[in-house]
Formats: sequence, structure tokens, C-alpha cells
Amino acid sequence: MKTIDILAVGELNVDLLLNRIAGFPEVGKEIFAQDMTLTLGSSTAIFAANAATLGPRVAFVGMIGRDGFGELVRNSLRERKVDVSCLIEAEGAATGLTAILNYGNDRANVTYPGAMSLMGVKDLDPAVIAQAQHVHISSVFLQEQLHKDLAGIVRLVKRCGATLSMDVQFDPAETWEFDCAAILPYVDVFMPNEQEIMAITGKDSVDAAVEAILPHAHVIVVKMGTKGSLLVTPEGRKQLPATLNENVVDAIGAGDSYDAGFVSAFVRGKSLEECQRIGNLTGAVNTTAAGGTGAFTSLEAVEKAALKHFGQKLGL
Repeated sequence: MKTIDILAVGELNVDLLLNRIAGFPEVGKEIFAQDMTLTLGSSTAIFAANAATLGPRVAFVGMIGRDGFGELVRNSLRERKVDVSCLIEAEGAATGLTAILNYGNDRANVTYPGAMSLMGVKDLDPAVIAQAQHVHISSVFLQEQLHKDLAGIVRLVKRCGATLSMDVQFDPAETWEFDCAAILPYVDVFMPNEQEIMAITGKDSVDAAVEAILPHAHVIVVKMGTKGSLLVTPEGRKQLPATLNENVVDAIGAGDSYDAGFVSAFVRGKSLEECQRIGNLTGAVNTTAAGGTGAFTSLEAVEKAALKHFGQKLGL
């Protein structure tokens, strides 16, 4: 009996957001910020929180420190109806933190990885994974040990009888070391954006990148922002135009919200084409409110936003 619909495996950190900053930082000098917010961060957390809002039973496996920031992470996920009983407390490492300096439409980020860099295959309990219908792995390059152990982790997931999706996210080191031949045969749905799929393959177009990984992959979903998304299956390709919001509040977490919609539909047995439509829609709904989870306060709120802004039913 599967007790978890979606098990999110990924990074956890808090975000320290600084706004209305008096200029740019300089070594040896001090400047002021007029606004500060401390909140739950991480792409995988946005995915998990928003997927839980859409209805599936969601649990999280991630590593935090035994500190106040770790409690903030735990409590924030719990408030979003995410099962936090599988969170791992690291020995001798603090919870990760990203300091975000906002300047209008741009930002500068500095991340302390802390505990998130320590979690590897040895920390993943097969008994927990066996309770999951589906596992979603995200932000592989931000997690040093998970990145090293990734081939072993995907094999473990399949041995435990779960389907698997993966969103690699950005590589801060920009080395893009990703063994497609060893990893993708175990991934049911591979979900990079267009920059990421070109970077891991070294190709200069999405089409060329898709061709490079197609011999190893099952289903590929390429998120392409205002150009929509590309679904590649053994039967062919489907480019779906974007569900565009003409009055974007911000796009923080839009890709993670796409993943949440797609995977929530996938675990409910929807067709891949319907999963793609719902992913496009939830990614667009994300842009109607501030922050990665602002538009996902409840399932009813998401359904209302989908109808009001885009004239579509969510359909979950």
C-alpha cells in the first residue's frame, strides 16, 4: 500500500531577502537595506508545497541542521500540508541559507549550502521510498553528495517500485556534469528548461539537445518560458504554447510550479498531453502572485486564478 503520492527529494534552505538597498555592496563598506524577509527557500520546497496544495499526499526527504532555521523550514512545510516526518537532521552542519539582494528586476544571490550538501544515497531509507508512488528529484547540482550519488539514487528509487521525475536546475559551478547514459534510463519524466538541457548536452539548440539524450530517455519535458513547453515521447513531439499572463507579478518558482502541476496530474493517471497542459497552467498561475508559493494558498485559489486569468479549468 502506497501512503505517499509524491516524495520530493531535494535541497532545503531559508531565504533571506533584502530589498530597497542603498546601492551595491563594496568590500570594506557598509550599506543599508530598508526591508528584510526571512522565509522558506529552495526550488524543491516550492515544488513540494505547491504540489501538496493541488491535492496529492506529499512528503519531503531533505537535510536540515539542528537549529532555528531548520525549525523554520520544518514548520513552513508542515503549514503547507507537506509530511515532514522524513526530514533528516545533520550532525555538525547548519541549515542552508541564501541571501538574496533584490535590485528592481534583478538580484544577486549568495548561498551557504550547509546541510543540503551532505545528503547522499546512504541517507535515503528504502522503506520510505517504498511507500511512495512517485519520487521527484530536483536541484541536483546544488547538493554535492546527492550529485555524486545520483546514479545510485535513481537505481534505488526504481528498485523500490516508484516512478521518477527529475528537474536538474542550474549548476552554480557551470560544469554541468551529468551522466545521461547512466541516469536517464531510470527517469520516467525528465524536466529541464531549455538552458539546462543545452548545457548538460553541450548543444546550441533545444532540438539538438533532445536528439542527444533521446536514446537514453523515456519522456522529456522542456520548459521554455514564454515559448511554452515541449513534450517528447516515444510517439513524437508536442510543442504547447505558453499560457501567458499579461500582468506578471513575478516569475519566482514558475518552473517549480510547472513541475508541481505536471507531476500532480501524472500521479493521477492523466495523459502526458494533459499533464503538459496542466503544467503550463500552474506555471502561469504562479506568476499571478508574489513569490514561489503566493498563488498556491489553496486548491480553490488556484482553480479561481486559472479561470479568472486564463479561462481554463485546472482539471485535477
